[in-house]
Amino acid sequence: MSISLSPLVRFMYGGESVFYFADLSAKQLSVTIIRNEVRTMENIIVGGAWPYANGSLHIGHIAALLPGDVLARYFRAKGNRVFYVSGSDCHGTPITIRAKQENSTPEEISEHYHREFCDVFKKLGFSYDLYTKTSDPRHKEFVSEFHKKLYTSDYIEERTVKQAFCPACKKVLTDRLVVGICPACGSATRGDQCDACGEVLDADTVIDAKCADCGTPLSFGETTQLFLQISKLKNELCEFLGAHPYWRKNAIAFTKRYIDEGLRDRAITRDLDWGIDVPKCGYEDKKIYIWAENVLGYLSATSVLCKERGVSFKEVYGNESRHYYVHGKDNIPFHTIILPSLLLAHGAGLHLPDEIISSEYMTLEGRKISTSQNWAVWAKNLVEEYNPDSIRYFFIANGPEKRDTDFSWREFKKQNNSELVGAWGNLVNRTLAFAVKFLDCQVTPAIIDADIKERIRLLYKSVGTKIEKGTFREALEEIFEVVRFGNTYYDAKQPWKTRASNLEECRNTISNCTYLIANIAILLHPFLPFSSSKVSEWLGVEIKWKEQDIGVNVIPRDICILFSKID
Repeated sequence: MSISLSPLVRFMYGGESVFYFADLSAKQLSVTIIRNEVRTMENIIVGGAWPYANGSLHIGHIAALLPGDVLARYFRAKGNRVFYVSGSDCHGTPITIRAKQENSTPEEISEHYHREFCDVFKKLGFSYDLYTKTSDPRHKEFVSEFHKKLYTSDYIEERTVKQAFCPACKKVLTDRLVVGICPACGSATRGDQCDACGEVLDADTVIDAKCADCGTPLSFGETTQLFLQISKLKNELCEFLGAHPYWRKNAIAFTKRYIDEGLRDRAITRDLDWGIDVPKCGYEDKKIYIWAENVLGYLSATSVLCKERGVSFKEVYGNESRHYYVHGKDNIPFHTIILPSLLLAHGAGLHLPDEIISSEYMTLEGRKISTSQNWAVWAKNLVEEYNPDSIRYFFIANGPEKRDTDFSWREFKKQNNSELVGAWGNLVNRTLAFAVKFLDCQVTPAIIDADIKERIRLLYKSVGTKIEKGTFREALEEIFEVVRFGNTYYDAKQPWKTRASNLEECRNTISNCTYLIANIAILLHPFLPFSSSKVSEWLGVEIKWKEQDIGVNVIPRDICILFSKID
């Protein structure tokens, strides 16, 4: 027996929670009765990377983050207790740089883009249980308490190190305020991470380092900071990597490289004036380094949900759970090295990442996306012009799972028109419209073809396995193979002819097609929630990951087309 609650999805605007109904199954809390015992289903955490709130989202962000929503919707349909969390990264130098460029404040800039992100994610159907921001007081409090305990561990050390300084601007420089040449790959880079190779950098390791504002070569002074001794955790991190041979190749390769090249201890404090205060005496003029607090957002957001749901945080971040982290390949070291190191050093037995869903890059018409050169398709514009399921379909069917993939307007339109309009929409609308027009809106019980039933049964298992493994493109294609089969079956059975010659056979054909449609709608729901919810509502089926039987169904007369052709 299962109990499903109303679907509410929440985004944080300012200090207020804004809820909206996403679809018929956006949020579930389920229990299962087994042998007269009530057992809570497995806890699933799905953490989507936290985008910097210093500029608009582009299609690369959507391609990398969309798999998280597929996972969350799938596990809810299975009856798991899901914590799908993310938020806007509101701290760090990218925000302060943008604020300076626009003669604004970091607070104003981050809040502006946070609101924009919330709007985009809502329109695309991202079913976050909580989308918050790092400037939220609850995140700050969680991070502060986490760090207080962290500072008592054997993995924290106070060090005096070099501090970059611009003699012309007369200011301390950190992260993106430093530009130069990457020592790892020789590409032009900034002082925190190389865009070309993903190497995490310190200012004093950047070759020919200069001030990003004025181009003056850097000078170096001294500063005292707290360091996380990641090098002490080499054995644990090696064991962690070895336990996950099924990760995507890029995650394994990046992580192995970081370990093999020698793990470097990392500063967890910075001489900044924008960020979270360091909870330690003598560090009042410093902030927690962004990488040591933003990855903790997964924990802070989950802790908020745990309190609201009356669930133990220790349980969710304990052994009775499974954790997915969804992001682009440039974020791999932060999820496979930095986050595990923080959790291990903290010493509270917190659950380490299970699944790393790390996408490659999405290019645009064969060229790398560049915000500085305005070579991008902005998500806020895309969601205003096109059906959200059309957008979702393209970025899943062409997702950069194993290699860089390209976005082209030609392919976007072609796939919408051929697969969504010509295949799935065609099967749904021709079948249900026929029932409305010729069968008095009635779809009656019938003997479903044994081969069709077996195909659907196997499809649930196969697609579910692929989703859990992070092979979303293959899962979606497998569903659409059955969509195409459904159209072939309809054509072969010719109900428009048997309506006159054999009404019973005609009704049986429509029932078999409706059976296919009902189950395909459930299978497609994690991928295409808007259209799938429409179909499920028309047929009166629940969004549950199991075979849907067809009884007597009355098809609404006002059914509409699912997708429109894009010219």
